[in-house]
Amino acid sequence: GVVLSNMDYELRKAQYARDITYVTNNELGFDYLRDNMRYDLNEKSLRKFNYCIIDEIDSILIDEARTPLIISGPTEGNTKAYLEVNSLVSFLKECSKDSKTGDYPLEIDDLDGDYTVDEKAKRISFTAKGLNNLEQLLVSRGIISGSMYTDSNFNYVHYMTQALKAHLLFLKNREYIVGDSGVEIVDEFTGRVLTGRRYSDGLHQAIEAKEGVRVANENKTMATITFQNLFRMFNKISGMTGTADTEAKEFHKIYNLDVVVVPTNRLLARIDENDTIYYTEEFKFNAITDEVYKTYKKGQPVLVGTVSIEKSEILSAMFKSRGIKHEVLNAKNHSREAFIIAEAGAKHAVTIATNMAGRGTDIKLGGNIEHRVRKKIGTNVSLEEFQEAVKNERENYLKDYNEVKSLGGLYVIGSERHESRRIDNQLRGRSGRQGDPGRSRFYVSLEDDLMRLFAGDNLRSLMGKLGMATGEPITHSLLTKSLINAQKRVEDRNFEIRKHLLEYDDVITKQRDFIYAQRNSILEDTAIKDRILVALEEYLNFLIEGTKSSTVSNVFLNEVNSIFAYMLESLGSIENINSLDLKAKLMQIAKENLDEKENLIGRDLFNGFLRYEYLKNIDFKFQEHLANLDSLREAVYLRSYANKNPITEYKEEGFSIFSELIKDIKVSTIRRVLQLKLDSNSSD
Repeated sequence: GVVLSNMDYELRKAQYARDITYVTNNELGFDYLRDNMRYDLNEKSLRKFNYCIIDEIDSILIDEARTPLIISGPTEGNTKAYLEVNSLVSFLKECSKDSKTGDYPLEIDDLDGDYTVDEKAKRISFTAKGLNNLEQLLVSRGIISGSMYTDSNFNYVHYMTQALKAHLLFLKNREYIVGDSGVEIVDEFTGRVLTGRRYSDGLHQAIEAKEGVRVANENKTMATITFQNLFRMFNKISGMTGTADTEAKEFHKIYNLDVVVVPTNRLLARIDENDTIYYTEEFKFNAITDEVYKTYKKGQPVLVGTVSIEKSEILSAMFKSRGIKHEVLNAKNHSREAFIIAEAGAKHAVTIATNMAGRGTDIKLGGNIEHRVRKKIGTNVSLEEFQEAVKNERENYLKDYNEVKSLGGLYVIGSERHESRRIDNQLRGRSGRQGDPGRSRFYVSLEDDLMRLFAGDNLRSLMGKLGMATGEPITHSLLTKSLINAQKRVEDRNFEIRKHLLEYDDVITKQRDFIYAQRNSILEDTAIKDRILVALEEYLNFLIEGTKSSTVSNVFLNEVNSIFAYMLESLGSIENINSLDLKAKLMQIAKENLDEKENLIGRDLFNGFLRYEYLKNIDFKFQEHLANLDSLREAVYLRSYANKNPITEYKEEGFSIFSELIKDIKVSTIRRVLQLKLDSNSSD
């Protein structure tokens, strides 16, 4: 079977019931979350997870491991606040850095600005001076009145933090584009637009305010899961990819999977040349343009890989000025992807592409024969006519194929090293497929993000002394080693972040599993009235134990009154009654109340009503709980300054608020079903 995005739950259920089902990772994840938000057991589409084979497994379990799947709903937010703080960004200034080390001063008193920027972690931190300046700006412009530290005003610190992130750390045509539907996120690994995805925690609203498009309301998380935890629910997982070997350690530690390297079908004939390194990005781009011009004149097809839309457009402008005919493939013109890729291996073809032309793209030398035939005969022909046309075209195609092959095959040029070696290997792998000849080379500058953020601090000054500042390229063992070490450092750091995320996510996973198990149990329960009575007895016992006395306390009475309300009139005098006798009387009142309602509307209808109330309470309270856990996660991060382990703190407090959640769900449901008066004549 196969699951497609436009299928309803009945069709999905039929497809998942097959022995083998093909489905995208996103569809599977969202089906799991949707199934656990259903109010009817028959509407669930998935069955129990058993065995899963994941295509491009490193992309799913490593690249996308940090991105949670989220089902969200609209919430009332202060969208006006994002517009207000956006106008204040230019009034705040970044702290000065040491000109030699590029770091901020270690002493807090030496920080002379309003905030610091951590590019690696994508974090903005205010100084004490910055918070004071922000408060003055907000008050002087009438945005707030009184102190910024009151409950209603303190959110402006968060709004301002997100506004600064939007301006300084999230750049247009790199992290996102502005399209017809507003701000659209670009996947850093695939270069494609992530349709429907939004940054969380108000960041998307801050970017919308920055770009002058309509600011949408913030969303509330209703259900969430990461790919890591989704696929770890299977009894067994396996997968395939061309670039898993560099991440063998992570596959083993996180998923207990071993990586086995399978030899290529035919011997690799591609020549992978050493990196060419330049002092500045300008020198590098000029060198790429010269190299592409020389190769273009020869007729050899060239694929130039870039890390962002912005860089692809810069190179495109430079190619135009040199008269190099070329195509550009990025998230802005993804609709032409099939056409561009089909022509990318033809003679004289030059293609500039983001990571869209990386993983899974098959570029045929001489051009794609099927595409050539379609261009000649059109698409409105029978299968037999098409096959005959392919047969007739094959001779011309083979001639072009052999000509391109003799020119050296596809030449892949990387305009920058990606932070992950796997992404670079994916780009290289577009050339030299199935034993064809090919060539690849990466051009690097010391201004590239990878080198600037993660290479050694003294490298730039050393390269200046070696004469690179004049524009001459250099290849040196020290540079190659520094480049590889920089990539390994980033990969190790990203692994630690993913492992860190998993530790936090494990807390949510255990709680989510418990909640979803309870939901399933309620969906299957045909006697929820008994469940309600058991929950009430447990709660009354909890209250009695809390008083540590056989006499009835005021606390006990207040709680009982909030649950039973008008029903206490039938209780009579409680003077000199002990708590156990009172509990027995209350249980009798509750049972009579529920029995009366059941007799009024019928057992099945009443059971359905109780199920709906219970599940509605679970869903609403659990959504609030997820928001509380997000807030807790931010709060415990600061406790590391007090020499406390944030993970331990998160686990302990997370368990405490989860225990409170379970109690709250039961009490709210009991209160609702006992106090609600049913009318048998009602049409509802």
